Amino acid sequence: MSLTESFRQRTTPQLQLGNHFRALPRSAKWSLSALLIAALYLTPYWPDVPVLGWIINTPGTSFENVLTDQIMMFILVALGLNVVVGFAGLLDLGYVGFYAVGAYTTAVVTSGQFTLPWIAALPLSVIMAMIAGVILGTPTLRLRGDYLAIVTLGFGEIIRITANNSNWLGGPRGISKIARPPSIGPLQFGVLNAKPYWYLGFTVILIVIFVLTRLENSRVGRAWAAVREDEDAAELMGVDTFKFKLWAFAIGAAIGGLAGSLYASKVGFINPDNFQLQLSILFLAAVVLGGTGSMYGVIMGGFLVAWIPERFRGFSTRRYFVFGVVLVLVMVFRPQGIIPRRGAAAGIAKKGESDV
Repeated sequence: MSLTESFRQRTTPQLQLGNHFRALPRSAKWSLSALLIAALYLTPYWPDVPVLGWIINTPGTSFENVLTDQIMMFILVALGLNVVVGFAGLLDLGYVGFYAVGAYTTAVVTSGQFTLPWIAALPLSVIMAMIAGVILGTPTLRLRGDYLAIVTLGFGEIIRITANNSNWLGGPRGISKIARPPSIGPLQFGVLNAKPYWYLGFTVILIVIFVLTRLENSRVGRAWAAVREDEDAAELMGVDTFKFKLWAFAIGAAIGGLAGSLYASKVGFINPDNFQLQLSILFLAAVVLGGTGSMYGVIMGGFLVAWIPERFRGFSTRRYFVFGVVLVLVMVFRPQGIIPRRGAAAGIAKKGESDV
C-alpha cells in the first residue's frame, strides 16, 4: 500500500465507506437501507440490548423521553438549519425563532378559541414558519457574514420577548392543553407512551431527508453550493443569489416550524423559557459538530448534542464541562465535522496527497 493510499484511508474513512456503498448493486443498497431504517424505528428498544443499552442509556431519565423530547427534535432542527448554514453558507444565530413560531402556532390554534385538530395545525405551523423566514430574509439577506448573524440573533430574541409580553400567547405563563396527534390503532399518543412519537417523528425525518436530498441534487442545490463557495462569482455567472438565499431561509424555517409543532404536541405545554438563545447555539453546534453541509453528519451531530448531556447526567452540573470537552476534542481532531460532506472529505484526501 502506498503512503498516499494509507493517508486517504486514515483521513477520510467516511468517503471510502460511501464509495463502497455506492458501488454495491441496487438490490444490496435497498436491502441495507431497509435494514437500517427498521433498526432505527426500533430505537426505543435499544436500551434492552445488553451492551448497546449500557452505552446509550441515560441515567436519571427515560431514554424514550430523551429520544422524543430532545434527540428527535435536535435532529429535525439540525436538518433544517443545515439548509441555511450548510447548503447556502448563511450564518443564522436565531434559528430558535422559527422553532418557536411553529410551536406557538400549534399551541394557539389547538388550545385556544380556534381548537383546530392537530392534523390541520401541523401544516399551518409549517406555513407560518416559512412566512416568518421570508419576512426575516427579505430585508436582511443583502447582508453577509457577521452582520447577518447579528440580525438573525436579534430575530430569535424578538420572538421570545414578544411571546413573553403577549397575553394572547400566554405571556410568561405559557400555553397548556396543546392537542396531541390523533391515535391510530395501536399508536396511542399519550403522556406516558413516548414510542408513538418516535415513530411519527422518525417518519417525518425520513420524509425531510428525502426532500432535502432531491433539493441538494437539483438546480436549486447547485445554486446554493455556488452561493456558499463564492457568492460574488455565483452572481457574476448569472445565479440570482438573493432569490436562492431566500429559498434557503424559507425552507430551513419551514423545517424548524415543523420541529416546533411536533415538540409542542409532544410536551403539551410551552412557555418562552423553552426557546432561549442557548438553543440556537446548540442547534448550530449540532450542525458544525456533525459536518456542515452533510445531512448524515448533522443527524449525528444532533443526536450527540442532545444525548451527551443526558448520558452524563450523573456528573450533575459537571456534565456540561464534559459536554464542552467533547465538543472541543471533536473540533480539534475533526475540524470538518464527524461526517463531512462528500466534497469536503474529498478535499481533505486531495490535500493529503499533495502534502505527501
